[in-house]
Amino acid sequence: MKYFLLPLLLVLFVTKPLCAQTVLCTTNGQTPETAFPVCGTKTFTQASVPICGGRTVPGINCPDVYTDKNPFWYKFTCFTTGTLGFTITPHTLQEDYDWQLFDVTNRNLREVFTNKQLFVASGWSGEYGITGASSAGAAHEVCGGFGQPLWSSMPVIQRGHEYLLLISHFSDSQSGYDLAFNGGTASITDPGITKIDHAGYHCGVPGIGVKLNKKVRCNSLAANGSDFALTGAGVTITGATGVNCDVNGFDMDSIILTLSGPLPPGNYSISLKNGTDGNSLLDYCSNPAPTGPNVPVTPFMVDVQMPSYLDHIEPVSCKPQQVKVVLSDPVRCSSIAANGSDFTISGSNAVNIQSAAGICQNGLTDTVILQLASPIYRGGAYQVTLKTGSDGNTLLSECWKPTPAGTSLPFNTSDTVNADFTYTMRLHCEYDTLALTHNGANGVNKWVWNSDGNTFSNAQNPIKSYDVFGPHTIQLTVSNDVCSDSSTQNILLDNELHADFTASADILCPQDATTFTNKSSGKNIIGYRWLFGNGIVTTATNPLPQSYPQLKEDRDYNVMLIAQSSMNCFDTAYHLIKAVASCYIDVPTGFTPNGDGTNDYLYPLNGYKAINLKFSIFNRLGQLIFETNDWRHKWDGTVSGRPQPIGTYVWMLSYTNKDTGEKVFKKGVTVLLR
Repeated sequence: MKYFLLPLLLVLFVTKPLCAQTVLCTTNGQTPETAFPVCGTKTFTQASVPICGGRTVPGINCPDVYTDKNPFWYKFTCFTTGTLGFTITPHTLQEDYDWQLFDVTNRNLREVFTNKQLFVASGWSGEYGITGASSAGAAHEVCGGFGQPLWSSMPVIQRGHEYLLLISHFSDSQSGYDLAFNGGTASITDPGITKIDHAGYHCGVPGIGVKLNKKVRCNSLAANGSDFALTGAGVTITGATGVNCDVNGFDMDSIILTLSGPLPPGNYSISLKNGTDGNSLLDYCSNPAPTGPNVPVTPFMVDVQMPSYLDHIEPVSCKPQQVKVVLSDPVRCSSIAANGSDFTISGSNAVNIQSAAGICQNGLTDTVILQLASPIYRGGAYQVTLKTGSDGNTLLSECWKPTPAGTSLPFNTSDTVNADFTYTMRLHCEYDTLALTHNGANGVNKWVWNSDGNTFSNAQNPIKSYDVFGPHTIQLTVSNDVCSDSSTQNILLDNELHADFTASADILCPQDATTFTNKSSGKNIIGYRWLFGNGIVTTATNPLPQSYPQLKEDRDYNVMLIAQSSMNCFDTAYHLIKAVASCYIDVPTGFTPNGDGTNDYLYPLNGYKAINLKFSIFNRLGQLIFETNDWRHKWDGTVSGRPQPIGTYVWMLSYTNKDTGEKVFKKGVTVLLR
């Protein structure tokens, strides 16, 4: 990347690409994840460079911001610790190439855009021509701009570490370059020769899985499998596929060989040879894997393949609609007859299978689900039996071995349960009881009784007491460990006896009478007893109006009503009646607010029959100092807490007689004495 002092026009020309937006790179090799593998004994040529990139690449000490403009990435492993030298030769020498080296050992490759700790060395010079790392360089990091050296010093790389080399084409001509590693003491060439590490038979393909000791180039593998020789059988290799070659397209260390047919049990060997493409497998540096009679073969064994057997049946639910058959080993989903004809179910009741399917992954399943035509409601013993289905086979293992017909597995179902219950009600005066009963049929062994939202028993036949009469809700949930059910009943305890009555007047003036109205409630009330406190007792449901003797003082009378039910239960209600000595309304002519308990307040006396009352008091200046609409609200001789002086005070009183409707107005004076 380049930053330098030139006339403004030139600066704008050179730095304009830096302002462009990031363009997604889609060509293999132009991202860290698809980096080309390289070694130290070969020159790598990139004929053209697609325009893309623009992601920030962090440096260490350079002040400028650099990006992966028009990038290609290369990956390699260090096999001998030492200095790394390399040369980047543009095909057009009047073009600018930059580079940066990263240590990505055990790191996410995307960190090259964010983590400066991965930095090893760089060359971002603004000069044109051949660049790289050599003994001519003076520093590991060369910053951008004209006048900066094209060569960086050779960095030291460590044995066993993984590295990424970014080459960025700052010019937009798309002209390519050559990359060669030279001049350093480090080795990035794998010294080992390519050979087969181990091999194994895959009966499902059928095929052979081959694992190499190192990675080789994907494009060196002959697609017809002719790079390999199989001995020990009449079966031939018909194809070869590199594992992950379809992902990165560069290298592989695992290969799947497809065969013309399955291998019988026995001992076999696999070896490398030159394929019809004219070579054996080639490593990064195009070194061929050794072939010929002096190269050891790799032995492998094919075991006797066994079928999958019926292993067990998963516990069935209540009223099962399906049965899950678990197998000892996976079988091919394609071998399951969709109509369920591979299986029959026999037992206590007739059961028909509607369909069958596996829980399939990659075409295999170890569980077959049998969908039943209808649920099984009754408890009993049953048996699942395997047979040849309408597809012409039983179940086939991954290796195409059929499960023997006639094998079977047992399973049991449980009866459905019913939570319906009965009860016997026992009524009492103070409380009621319910004797609850459930029959326990069909193996029920758990009971949960609930009343009004609260659990009260786990017994089969509990007794529930209530001291609150009225409606209640009982719920029972039962289970036999497989099936469960709930039942709810609403119960009314209507034997509550409640004595109650009202009085037409709670305060009686002389000559007045009050009428009592019976408000008692309850089922089967058979009698009443009234005691009025005036010496009169009656058993009438609604008694005659009652009057009380005129006395010189007010007196309270406690009126009592006793109700009796047919169950010989009793309840009593009370009501207090006050008989007053006088109901004549007047205002005292004097009062003494000294706190001695006698005549301490000024108020209208005996205002029992006054409504719409208004009582006002004025001082000798005519100022209103007290007013109330409640005759029981009394003046204590103060205003705002301050005692008023001795003297005469004017009062006014207005009200309506509630019996006659007469409107009354009075006024007068009262003397305040202390």
